[in-house]
Amino acid sequence: MRFKRLAVDALAPERLRALGARSGWLVEAPGELRVGFGRCVERVSLGAGLYDTTDATAILRRHELVGDDGPAGTGVVAFASLPFDRQAAGELEVPEFTVTRTAAGAAWVSALDGAPDWRRVYEAVALPTQEVQSLRGLIYEPTPEEYAHNVAVAVEQLRRKEIDKVVLARAVLGSVPDAVDPAAVAQRLREREPVCTIYSLPRSDGRRFVGASPELLVRRVGAEVQCNPLAGTITLPKNVAPDDYETWLLGSAKNLHEHALVVDEIVRTLADVYDDVRADAEPSIVALRTVAHLGTWIYAWRNTPGAPDALDVLRLLHPTAAVGGLPRAGADELIRRLEPRDRGPFAGPLGWMDANGDGEWWIGLRGVLLDGCDFEAWAGAGIVSESDPVAEREETSDKLAAVLSSLLVDPV
Repeated sequence: MRFKRLAVDALAPERLRALGARSGWLVEAPGELRVGFGRCVERVSLGAGLYDTTDATAILRRHELVGDDGPAGTGVVAFASLPFDRQAAGELEVPEFTVTRTAAGAAWVSALDGAPDWRRVYEAVALPTQEVQSLRGLIYEPTPEEYAHNVAVAVEQLRRKEIDKVVLARAVLGSVPDAVDPAAVAQRLREREPVCTIYSLPRSDGRRFVGASPELLVRRVGAEVQCNPLAGTITLPKNVAPDDYETWLLGSAKNLHEHALVVDEIVRTLADVYDDVRADAEPSIVALRTVAHLGTWIYAWRNTPGAPDALDVLRLLHPTAAVGGLPRAGADELIRRLEPRDRGPFAGPLGWMDANGDGEWWIGLRGVLLDGCDFEAWAGAGIVSESDPVAEREETSDKLAAVLSSLLVDPV
């Protein structure tokens, strides 16, 4: 297949966001909005999940690209929302059209040769008008009490040094009176979480995964990668200056311990493949609307040929201790035993990669799975030996309320 890339006049981000969120592929970082729409014209199957060795870059390079020059992610682009379980099958999808718009307004369109006029599709998009709705029903899996009990069970294993850290999650399943418009959810999340990456991606079961991720798993451009893991959290009360809470977080031994486990694991993993790996000496605060996290930037460079592509780096890193645990095998076993429901795409990688092997993968956090009037949302907390079961339960409650506020009048 042949694609043509064109530099175009600035396009309205609200219209692009609605187009991708409602029926296409949307990955909108604070500095760059990327949307796919139209038909899916190529699927790259990962039948064995992230253990699959399929060369996605080679498959994408089979397609011819002509037209204007453009930066990474503006040619032949594949989008994906992959499962948390690295053994579960997934796929990358190449849309008929891809639009990339920078924060400064520069934009590129890549379109399949012979496709309809992309502007007609873009101009026909209706902006979202749907308001938040009242809750019709809700089920917790596990219940709040069961979740606190599970945390206590995990803490006992951590104190016996069987594992160093585990992330335990819980889900809520609910419904509202009217079918949810994913574009309205994405728009509200963009307004409420300006530092997050807003995403809306189709799932193979017909549902749509929409959310606001604060955590960059990996950005790959050529021989360089960047990671920004988050671990260690504090809730920010409403109508209160966050400074004292953020200062407390920076001095919390429990949260610093949890964060260091994640950073050290990523640095060690990258050092096996890259020639130079560096991490910021101290974590910084990543403040969201209702919570703040500890975050650290990690950089890696390869001075010799053969740098891994974005999917290969993902295969190395996922799941990090920020969403799984450490050691990985022991944490995975505990998650399977204590979580009654499969996570699906929650805490799984989502993002894009192009035919040059460049790409960005974010962690599927603060998200909700939509299916007409029904929804499913998840939240997790990092558990270490110092964790308090009640405090961890309340942390997940705050995280759930933050994402459900994009759907509901009174978030649970």
